[in-house]
This record gives sequence, C-alpha cells and structure tokens, in this order.
Amino acid sequence: MDSGPHEACGIFGIYSHTEDIARITFFGLFALQHRGQESAGIATSNGHEIHVHARMGLVSQVFDEKSLKRLKGHIAIGHNRYSTTGSSRRHNAQPIVVNDGYHEIALSHNGNIANSEALRLELESQGYVFNTTTDSEIIGYLILSAPHKDWLQKLRYAIHRLQGAYSLAIMTRDGLFAMRDPYGVRPLCLGQINGKSYVVASESCALDHIGAKFIREIEPGEIVSINDSGVESIKEPSTRKAFCIFEYIYFARPDSLINNRLVYHARQAMGEKLAEEYPVDADIVFGVPESATPAGTGYAMRSGIPPATGLIKNRYMGRTFIQPTQRLRDLGVKLKFNPLQPVLEGKRVVLVDDSIVRGTTTPQVIKLLKKAGAKEVHMRICAPPICHPCFFGVDMATRWELLAARKSVEEIRQFIDADSLGYLSINGLIEAVGLPKDLFCLACFTGEYALPVQLEMDKLAFESVSRNGKPAKTKPQCMAVKDSLPLF
Repeated sequence: MDSGPHEACGIFGIYSHTEDIARITFFGLFALQHRGQESAGIATSNGHEIHVHARMGLVSQVFDEKSLKRLKGHIAIGHNRYSTTGSSRRHNAQPIVVNDGYHEIALSHNGNIANSEALRLELESQGYVFNTTTDSEIIGYLILSAPHKDWLQKLRYAIHRLQGAYSLAIMTRDGLFAMRDPYGVRPLCLGQINGKSYVVASESCALDHIGAKFIREIEPGEIVSINDSGVESIKEPSTRKAFCIFEYIYFARPDSLINNRLVYHARQAMGEKLAEEYPVDADIVFGVPESATPAGTGYAMRSGIPPATGLIKNRYMGRTFIQPTQRLRDLGVKLKFNPLQPVLEGKRVVLVDDSIVRGTTTPQVIKLLKKAGAKEVHMRICAPPICHPCFFGVDMATRWELLAARKSVEEIRQFIDADSLGYLSINGLIEAVGLPKDLFCLACFTGEYALPVQLEMDKLAFESVSRNGKPAKTKPQCMAVKDSLPLF
C-alpha cells in the first residue's frame, strides 16, 4: 500500500556523565521514528564493557522500563532501521557490535556502501567472520582492521576505503565518534545538553525533543570525537557535495533544520513554485498527508485557491505487526486514507504530493477522491519525474519499476486518471530549497551519480521490460569502480 521512497535509518548518540543516557537515547530515537520502523536498538558503555538491546519493531515496542534500566553507562548510541542492504531480520538490527579479540565497537549506520562486496571479500580473506548480511558490519570490521592504534586514525583509514553514503555513530568502550561521508549524502548534526553533555543525531528535531541545544551540522568528510577530554574534529577533503535532496522533499521531519534551512519552509516553497509552474482553475487544494501538507499550503498561498482538508490519514497504518485479512487488504489505500465526502463533492481539486515512484498508490488515491464526489483531480508533484534508481541508501526501486522511466508525463496522467499532472522542475525545486544546486545529489532525476557506479544489471532489467513488458531475472547491482579517496 506504500509505493513511496523509503529512507535507510535514523541514528543517535550521547556522551554524558550526568544524564540517563538510555532514556535520552530512547526519546531521541522516538523523534527519529519516521526514518525507519523495522527495528530499533540501543548500545551503551560504562567504560569497560558494551551492552546492547536491539529488536524488531518500533521504538515503543522494543523498549520498556526494564530493558532501559539494564543499559547502564555514560555513552550510548541508538538506531532505527529501514533495511536497504541486508534483510529485515532480528540479527540485522542495529547497533551492531563487532570485536577482533582486542577491540570492541558498536556502530549505527545510515546510508549504503557501494563497494561493500569487495570490502567483505577482502575482510573475509583476513579472517573476519560476518554474522549479518548488512554493509554496516563491514564498516565495523574495516575500522578494526585499520593498521593504526589511534581511533581517529582508524576512522580516517575507513573514510578513505569506503565508497558511498554513510552517516555513522560509533561507540568504543570509552569514546563516542560521529562520521559523515565526504559527499555528505545523509544528514548528521551535533548538539549539547546543559553545557556538559554532547549528542549527535540524524536530524535536529531529535535534539529539540530532549532539550539539547543545536550546535552545528557535522560536515561532509568530518570525524568528530567526544570523550572526557572534550570534542575533537578532523576533516578529510570533500571535492564534491551530494546531499540527498529527498531529505527536503520527503524524508526529514518538517521541524528539522538542515543546511540552515527549515524543512517546512522548503516544502512550502515547493508548493508555491508548483503553483507558478502549473496553475489551474480549481475550487480547493490540499496535500496528501502528511509529507505534502506544507506544499499544499504553499500552493494555496500562491494560487489563491482555498486550502482544505480532503483526506484524513490513519497515522498508524503500516506501523503494526498485525496483518490485515485479504478482504481488508483488497481495500488498499482506504486503510490508509479516508476522504471527506462533504468537502470533496462537486469540487475541482488540486492534489499535491511529494513524489510518484512506482505509481501503485497515486491512482488509488485519485480514484478514492473521485468516488467521494470530486469533479476533477489535478495532480501536482513536488519532485521532478524519478527516472533512475538510488544506490546510496534510498529504497527507490529498480529502474524498470519506476513509472517515469517507462512512461511520458501524459502517459502517467492517463495511468493515474488525473485531469492534469504537473511535476516541479529541477530548477524550481532548487529555487524552493534555496541552496546551491551543486550541493545536492539529483541522480534519481538526472542519472548523474556523484560516485561512478556500474549499472549494467539494472540496465538489462530495464531493457527487458522495454522489450517484453517483464523484468529480467537479474538482481540490480551497484559497484563502485575505484576508491573514492587516495590512501594515506
């Protein structure tokens, strides 16, 4: 029932001798629940040993008072997971703990490693044994395998070997580290509680919930070390930025501040630009709740069309382990949205949404609105057409599954049964976000990837669909073609 893009994970970390670190981490993860709902976990250290509690489910399902009380110490890291590499199973839940007989670390990862297969083979040849199928465990053993004694130098070694997207919270027995890849694909920020304790989080909204002061974002290629001596930072050169623009379109919470830009304001501006680029005569306008609600407001403000609430979302649909019966499953999108018939009846509607990926949900939503009495439904999308897959931590489908890779805008309009369809242009999107274009990764729109990758398997599958209407029986792969940074 959910055809939209899915983000990899949310990460959190805290170093404090005065706070209840497990409870703080719990509420930090609670604020980041939108980034992953498959599993949750917390690892803590008291300076001598690391303890971890990680299970399948939401944060509120995984932890209770008893489990939190067992997590003692002055350092903690946490993780919410949506699986992109490695299956959704308990043994892949994070934080992951790895050791080599001498050192032990816990690690929370948000992103996707392009050269993970080559690194795994290399590490296995050195005698490392893997217990999971995630690329996060590969990162952990790569750090341990570094030919250095100092942790900062070990992390520097890893940053030179890893290719792809990674924001990391790493915990040793006596220190907390945060690291972001040189492209800066995924967000990561630094905060402080009461001037004494330091926290790191995927988004600033997590800092707000625990009463932490936002200090700054961790920069691309930066490694931050936090221990009893304070905060230290080193930074590797970053020749190109590739921040995922879908953080602004969909992934991040609207109350988060990213690159000094409030996500809510960026989404509202996207709606305004849509109204400029694709005006239409209509009676009411609203966004598909909840990610497109600010954009719907922006469209109404710029167009002068009255805003309305035409759909009510069941916020908890898809966040339960109780599966619907086949009869309920056949209801499809009605389990997720309920239309307000008195609001819609006889109205020409502008419906704003964040994206169309596979195109399985949008036709159902439009059908729902028309069945409820909408006279016309004009679809407006806050993103350009998604024509290419993502290999850096977003579950964006393979190319043959992407609707815009196989159909023209007019064909998509007919497919979803909209009376008109307008996608925000790339230039309009950049103007709405209000930041330089070269800061972003736009590969899902343009096919121009920040890191050279081999896309042959995905290309074969796409060409098979073009010829036969069926996907080839191949698994799309992404392999980096060379090291991203020279070894030192």
